Amino acid sequence: MSVELRHLRALVVLGECDTFTTAAAVLGTTQPTLSRTIAQLEEALGARLVERTTREFALTRAGLRFAEDARGVLGRLDTAVARAREEPARPLRLGLAWAGLGEHTVPLLRAWRDHSATPVEVARPEDPRADLVRGRLDAAVVRGLETGDRGPDGLVSHPLFTECLVAAVASSNPLSRRRSVDLAELSGHPVALCRTAPTVTLDLWESRGHAAHGVAVANTDEWLTRIALGEAVGVTASATVYGRSHPEVAYLPVEDSPRVDVALTWHAERRHPDIDAFASFCARYFAQHAPESVAP
Repeated sequence: MSVELRHLRALVVLGECDTFTTAAAVLGTTQPTLSRTIAQLEEALGARLVERTTREFALTRAGLRFAEDARGVLGRLDTAVARAREEPARPLRLGLAWAGLGEHTVPLLRAWRDHSATPVEVARPEDPRADLVRGRLDAAVVRGLETGDRGPDGLVSHPLFTECLVAAVASSNPLSRRRSVDLAELSGHPVALCRTAPTVTLDLWESRGHAAHGVAVANTDEWLTRIALGEAVGVTASATVYGRSHPEVAYLPVEDSPRVDVALTWHAERRHPDIDAFASFCARYFAQHAPESVAP
């Protein structure tokens, strides 16, 4: 028996749903038909793809790997069909978590819209790396990753620019009246650390011989709220100032800030057909509009 596209779609959709019933509804079929389709695929491959119990299921390691590869195949097929039919180009799904591109976000995307027929759909994921691996994004703007080489999760990245860090403190904090602060001064306060946007970790202080205490927060809103209440201070990319303002939070330059790499990242195997063109466009944009911050 040969593997058909319906088998690929069945496994991909099943991996994205919580039950067989939900997956069957998404596929427009019945649960027994979906079960038979998965069983046919397992027979054709000679591998167990789904572990089933009475009420639950989970993709096996082989199932997860095959679903990831199948998602890439289906994405490339959909793009080829759209082009053959002369349909509008498939949107490039771009994740702009946390600070995004700061003040350059809207101007760059407007310039791309004038430059290319491929639309960009912007998402605000909490964890862009995870969404890239799962195929929910085509590209994402990330900070602090090594650029160029392919990582163990299949992600590659292209450097765009570098930036400095800023401190975020409550407006009631005496530090808010300063023109700038250094990391040693901030180490005297709990530091809010967001697990899904790890631009800054406690390693920043430890590498300079300071001891800092971290407070874990779940997302940007909690990060801002806890800082505004004076429960913690924050250190973040300078682009945050543009898109994450709060009436009770003041941003200050960090005097001894390292440079932070900002890169466009995508999955090496599931490449949007226009990702290379978009990456080159972004690099040219920053070389023209922010040459002093362009990454080497």
